[in-house]
Amino acid sequence: MLSNPTIRKRMVLLMGMLLSFAAAGATAETRFGVRAGAGVDPDQFHFGGHLVSEPLLANLTFRPNLEIGVGSNVTGVAANFEFAYGIPLPKRDLSLYIGAGPALNVYRFGDSDGRDGRTDAGGGFNVLVGLEQSKGLMAEIKVGMIDSPEFKFTVGYTF
Repeated sequence: MLSNPTIRKRMVLLMGMLLSFAAAGATAETRFGVRAGAGVDPDQFHFGGHLVSEPLLANLTFRPNLEIGVGSNVTGVAANFEFAYGIPLPKRDLSLYIGAGPALNVYRFGDSDGRDGRTDAGGGFNVLVGLEQSKGLMAEIKVGMIDSPEFKFTVGYTF
């Protein structure tokens, strides 16, 4: 996938955007995490990383994440710019969160050598619900619209 110069430029741009979000929140307690899971349409395994900002408003955080998906003869890169509202669960070490946000999705179809495939990029929108433990473990369900995968189940850990 990264043999195509256009794809490399897009990846650098996406990583730069995520790093700029991290730098902006460096003085505020921004937390970083890792994630992995499975998605439907396209059917893929995905992995990546995420940031969780300090609350912007009461219980509202910015949660950008970058996911790389593989499977179904497609490689996908999703840059998701999501906001989530946390709902603490009484007498539990868990919080429920609900959220939504736009996404930039880049898909590489066909051969992995980059010669006979094609690349497609498009915008999407995600709606999500998740559970997170105060110690860092999280699980999330995401429903995508437009060019985003239709459904994703993700587990991860926030440091």
